[in-house]
Amino acid sequence: MSKEQQTKEKHNHLQRFYYTQDQVIEKPFNWQQMRRLLIYLKPYSKNYLPAAMLAMLISTLIRLIVPILIGKVAIDIVISNKNITMLTYLVLGIIVLYLINYLANVFRIKWVNMLGQNVIYDIRQHLFSHVQRLSHRFFDSRSAGSILVRIMNDINSLQELFTNGIINLLMDIVTLIGIIVILFVLSPKLALAIMIILPLMFYLTTKLRRKIRRSWQQVRIQQSRMNSHLNEALQGMRITQSFSQELENAEYFHGVNSDNFESWREATRKSAMFRPFVEMSNALGTIILISYGAHLILLGPENGGIGIGTFVSFAFFIGMFWDPISRLGQMYNQMLMAMAASERIFEFLDERPNVKEKENAYAFTDIEGQVEFDKVSFSYDEKRVALQEISLTIEAGETVALVGHTGSGKSTIANLISRFYDPVKGSVKMDGHDLRNVRLDSLRQKISIVLQDTFIFSGTIMENIRFGRPNATDDEVRQAAKFVGADDFINRMANGYETEVEERGNILSAGERQLLSFARALLADPRIIILDEATASIDTETEIKIQSALAKLLKKRTAIIIAHRLSTIRKADKIFVLENGRIIESGNHEELVQKQGKYYGLIKSQFQMLDVI
Repeated sequence: MSKEQQTKEKHNHLQRFYYTQDQVIEKPFNWQQMRRLLIYLKPYSKNYLPAAMLAMLISTLIRLIVPILIGKVAIDIVISNKNITMLTYLVLGIIVLYLINYLANVFRIKWVNMLGQNVIYDIRQHLFSHVQRLSHRFFDSRSAGSILVRIMNDINSLQELFTNGIINLLMDIVTLIGIIVILFVLSPKLALAIMIILPLMFYLTTKLRRKIRRSWQQVRIQQSRMNSHLNEALQGMRITQSFSQELENAEYFHGVNSDNFESWREATRKSAMFRPFVEMSNALGTIILISYGAHLILLGPENGGIGIGTFVSFAFFIGMFWDPISRLGQMYNQMLMAMAASERIFEFLDERPNVKEKENAYAFTDIEGQVEFDKVSFSYDEKRVALQEISLTIEAGETVALVGHTGSGKSTIANLISRFYDPVKGSVKMDGHDLRNVRLDSLRQKISIVLQDTFIFSGTIMENIRFGRPNATDDEVRQAAKFVGADDFINRMANGYETEVEERGNILSAGERQLLSFARALLADPRIIILDEATASIDTETEIKIQSALAKLLKKRTAIIIAHRLSTIRKADKIFVLENGRIIESGNHEELVQKQGKYYGLIKSQFQMLDVI
């Protein structure tokens, strides 16, 4: 297969992968969904919203009054009677009205922007807080990029709706109703003649609704795909460069970028069809006004016609009439975009954690640290069984090691202890309490986990160590770092504990990041510590330095160690050997070596000489 074919196949695979995650939502446009979105306005219904609406009503009322003053009053009354004094007062009055209109618009824009920004802040905060509480299964099936798109891009799509859209929608509706009422009061015949074209316009624009909505949903999906690929490409840049795959990566991105471009082009093309329809309606309305309006002027008011002042007012109002209709068309597009975005936002908000917390869940105040697995079975999906009726007991204060080949179920046991997942069958208990009956925060506050690929956040070294215990003092942070042997390399850095580690701790070596994770775990002062290949990234010399620290760290704490290094495993109170999700051997180091079973084989293959044992 050629490189071009490989790139194309990879692109097609990405399309299929995201199609299963972010399909276009085939739900009809409904106001119930929009009302759910508008609930976020409720906290501001007593300040910004009424103030903005009042300013909008004042502005709209002035815009409706001025054409009547110019047409009916100025032409039919003042000019007809040649009353210069009244004309002067009328001009001054119109000037004052325009000044009031200017001030009303200034405050309206200010208040709606404050309203919109507050609502967007609330929605984004709500979504992020909700996503943080979702179970690991949610993140297993979604890329970080697709989640990022919903928290950032999709919510940004709502900004125009809340900053201008809602108030402008109300203003345009009030304006249209006001204009229609005034036109029928001025001349029912002429008003009816002009309004006859509205059904045609609404019919033509309505035909596009479903297509436009679907196209904007497709835009969101393509943005999600592109952001996911960018996230992956940037994180894997070192691998890309080390294999000289920059050109292939660029070609692949070209395909993803092209799909995003095409989706935007299609959506904007369909959306752009609204304004030509409105302009066509405007042209037809103007033709009707001139032709039929001139006929009514010739008839005269006494014969059922209209005066010149009425015609002038009509001309003003017709010019004003099509603008709000045009904006309503644009507003509908905006609402379609908002609906497409809100459906994706609410899809996440409607997600419920697979690991559910009961309302009357038991809260740990303190724990001994005894862990029991009672015939536990677990699978990540239907095809992959991770654990098969595992039963084991870890006494409080014991150090237990889990060994076995990759995929044997070691990390799954650690995940179940932290209740990142719930078992399919059986139960996991801590101090006799089924974890499904325990509050998650009270459980996880008693556990610290150190992973092989530890995550370091942007910020200072001090902030990273303090992450699990934000109220710790600086001295406590330094003591924790000294305890695990991290203090030496920290003090050698330019700003010591205040050194910025950059994204994912890029300025630190793998071993230094691991030492920080040890300090972070120690500072949290847990009752249970889980070390998942925690010393894999530390060189032998450094590991020797922290062995005594680990002994102190694990003392009087329950420890679950997942590791292959003999130096860590041999001192464990118990060692469980796993294979294909089952425990096939258990005992301490000496007992398992004497059995010369699976554990003995693992040790022998690792060190390749019995003398080391």
